[in-house]
Amino acid sequence: MLKLLSSSSGRVHCLTSATPSLRVKPESNSVFHALGRLTGLTRRSPANSLFRACFCSDSSDGSGSKPEPEAEVKGAESESSGTGSKASSAIVPTYARPEDYLTVLALPLPHRPLFPGFYMPIYVKDPKLLAALQESRKRQAPYAGAFLLKDEPGAESSPGSETEKSVYDIKGKELFNRLHEVGTLAQISSIQGDQVILIGHRRLRITEMVSEDPLTVKVDHLKEKPYDKDDDVIKATSFEVISSLRDVLKTSSLWRDHVQTYSQHIGDFNFPRLADFGAAISGANKLQCQKVLEELDVHKRLQLTLELVKKEIEISKIQESIAKAIEEKISGEQRRYLLNEQLKAIKKELGLETDDKTALSAKFRERLEPNREKCPPHVLQVIEEELTKLQLLEASSSEFNVTRNYLDWLTVLPWGNYSDENFDVIRAQTILDEDHYGLTDVKERILEFIAVGKLRGTSQGKIICLSGPPGVGKTSIGRSIARALDRKFFRFSVGGLSDVAEIKGHRRTYIGAMPGKMVQCLKNVGTANPLVLIDEIDKLGRGHAGDPASALLELLDPEQNANFLDHYLDVPIDLSKVLFVCTANVVENIPNPLLDRMEVIAIAGYITDEKMHIARDYLEKTARESCGVKPEQVEVTDAALLGLIENYCREAGVRNLQKHIEKIYRKVALRLVREGSSDDGEVVQHQPAEARAEVVDESDQQAANKTGTEVETVGNSSHERTSETSIQVDSDLTSGQLKDSKDVSDAEKLQETEATKTVENVLVDTSNLADFVGKPVFHAERIYDQTPVGVVMGLAWTAMGGSTLYIETTQVEQGEGKGALHLTGLLGDVMKESAQIAHTFARAILPEKEPDNPFFANSKLHLHVPAGATPKDGPSAGCTMITSMLSLAMKKPVSKDLAMTGEVTLTGRILPIGGVKEKTIAARRSEVKTIIFPSANRRDYDELAPNVREGLDVHFVDDYSQIFRLAFEYDENNTGN
Repeated sequence: MLKLLSSSSGRVHCLTSATPSLRVKPESNSVFHALGRLTGLTRRSPANSLFRACFCSDSSDGSGSKPEPEAEVKGAESESSGTGSKASSAIVPTYARPEDYLTVLALPLPHRPLFPGFYMPIYVKDPKLLAALQESRKRQAPYAGAFLLKDEPGAESSPGSETEKSVYDIKGKELFNRLHEVGTLAQISSIQGDQVILIGHRRLRITEMVSEDPLTVKVDHLKEKPYDKDDDVIKATSFEVISSLRDVLKTSSLWRDHVQTYSQHIGDFNFPRLADFGAAISGANKLQCQKVLEELDVHKRLQLTLELVKKEIEISKIQESIAKAIEEKISGEQRRYLLNEQLKAIKKELGLETDDKTALSAKFRERLEPNREKCPPHVLQVIEEELTKLQLLEASSSEFNVTRNYLDWLTVLPWGNYSDENFDVIRAQTILDEDHYGLTDVKERILEFIAVGKLRGTSQGKIICLSGPPGVGKTSIGRSIARALDRKFFRFSVGGLSDVAEIKGHRRTYIGAMPGKMVQCLKNVGTANPLVLIDEIDKLGRGHAGDPASALLELLDPEQNANFLDHYLDVPIDLSKVLFVCTANVVENIPNPLLDRMEVIAIAGYITDEKMHIARDYLEKTARESCGVKPEQVEVTDAALLGLIENYCREAGVRNLQKHIEKIYRKVALRLVREGSSDDGEVVQHQPAEARAEVVDESDQQAANKTGTEVETVGNSSHERTSETSIQVDSDLTSGQLKDSKDVSDAEKLQETEATKTVENVLVDTSNLADFVGKPVFHAERIYDQTPVGVVMGLAWTAMGGSTLYIETTQVEQGEGKGALHLTGLLGDVMKESAQIAHTFARAILPEKEPDNPFFANSKLHLHVPAGATPKDGPSAGCTMITSMLSLAMKKPVSKDLAMTGEVTLTGRILPIGGVKEKTIAARRSEVKTIIFPSANRRDYDELAPNVREGLDVHFVDDYSQIFRLAFEYDENNTGN
């Protein structure tokens, strides 16, 4: 609410009394009537100068007495009269003039400045300042200076309560420095507790500080600069302000309350008061309002006020548009809702539409109808019971949604719906060979499955587990098998899975319950006999939610999965026709009960020849297509591929090989684009602007229109027309040749010119292979060309495939009775025990070979297995350790092309080992010619492909004496056997 003191030039004496008051009762159109009277600012009658009006519009919430608007008329002769009003209710005292106060108390205003003629309540928390104000009011001098507080330098303006709190804490000289120089002389209307009601009178300017606590300052009273009331510019500006006020009043109801207070006395407005009025009731920030308060030029003040009012108009328009848009949206939604409800009621009365429950039941029955005959009876019974239950439930109940979702899952599953299978063995063989090279065991097993299905006329589900190192094609072979069998394919990974509900589903009573993965699989594929690939089955987790490996026992058991029970569906599901293909890297990590239910097919790593075929037939073609490089643009030699495989990609799989081939083709693509860009820039530089032809590659056919000249670049129609016979466009092309082509086009004749750019074929060989893939990652696994004394090559199996390792033994100390063994190389417990067994057996066998050699009894040995940072464990290095110790004891090296593996007992028996294929591949990679295997592994070796066994001299032994003869080339006479 506002209080306005309206005055003209001259002295102002306004008295208020209890009885002579005029209550404002505006009519409905009083607001616009009041603004209409603003146009009489320059045409007031002389009598109006005798009227002085004082208006008070209290902003209290009604808890206290509300001052009424009051008007009093005083003659000029009453200036010195002693007519009396009660001093307790006087707004302006009769015995003193406001301009007589040159020293006043300084009151800080935190939010907005106080304009002359307006009312403002403030809170004074300083007890000394509040006591001084009360004392001043008692002395009949109820005036103080109200000054806007400056923002603290370097700090953002804080919210209201924090701002007021900081204002109350500032005192003395600090407060003096924070005050704006120009403020308002304010009359203290009333003091209620710590609330002080101020009414602005005139502008002040601080000159100096008198005292600090409470802050008292000397001031100068400011007056507006002289102005011409008849000035057309001032009139026009004031009229625009009035017009803008009218526009704001049409859109904003907040301003109407302010103007209605002055409707009866609007004629007393002058130009300065109009400017103050517009700025005071606007929503501008405090700095903009302070700028209006400090302006003494009337014309400039009107302009500043006009800007503020115009901004209010724009804000009001935005507010109105927002309100209108929201109202239209709400009313539109309500109208649409009512119309939909009426339409439903009409259709229901006419029988054109049923309610939601009936429609849902009809939808579920319609979905079930095609498979009703194939659907098991127990499932049909559950569906009918649930449909009956659905009709009895209220649509708003939670049980209704549970039942609806349950029926949705029951009716969407492909009960008894099997896809037709293709039992053509020849076609399946072709598809499998197209997608994968090698993998003979896997392909043979799939063909057996198809053959059995063809003879029986129907196929059964199987559980196959493909195990092998990463990158050998375990996951990708699953999709090929599905394509060969014409089955739908679904894959999900169980790596890190720790929740049984992912396999068996949730109970329906839980919020957000869902079926398990197998039920979701059947819904997605739409058939009951898909091929399901369960990836990473050796990496199952185990958490608080149960053991998923145990949950998979029912799923992967051929005797149980015919009646697989999902917790959500709670009805048996027949999964006996599903073909499960699982993948694993390490079979030993799979729990034995689960492993027992699967048929394991081991996929070993690829040898160099197989990697060469895979790179040529599969990987290189895929990399070319993904990089957009054409076959004639690049040539990778066999030597480069061989170097890439041996020096960069020794892994058992081909995933890393694929990455390196893609890297080569990406760099080739970059080189082709760079060469093409430089050639194009060279051609364009020598061509005139009238006819620029875009030079493109042979394979790209593009048309370029340049100022009426169409130059088409087309490729050769046959492979016989090579780039040497094509027309080459280069920097020798002159502007005269291009003008000739323009002349042809002007004759309305389309000229086709072959402008193909010759791109040299990029050759990748061993000499520049490092430019494409960097320095070699691997070096020869052979540390020694000729194995020294005490060093023997062994064969090891890893999850990444096979590898060779050396067993090194050296003598640390020699002395009577100092025989001992020290082990290094990050060996596991089993391997440490193998070393102890080897040391014991070597001490036992050496006297048989060299009776006079006391080496082991008097020597402290150090056995090391490089590399030291690689963990190693397993019993298969026993025979290698014995040979290394005997080599050192007899000071005789073993053959450089010899590698061995096998577990040894204390009596010298050689026990079988695993990973025969991986170890054989590792031996071939290290150019080993002679391999020693346990006799029990002869069957595993015979199953290897001929190209793996080619060129190897393999010996099968069952006692270490045989290894001794092979390693040290002793015959029976020399060895003393």
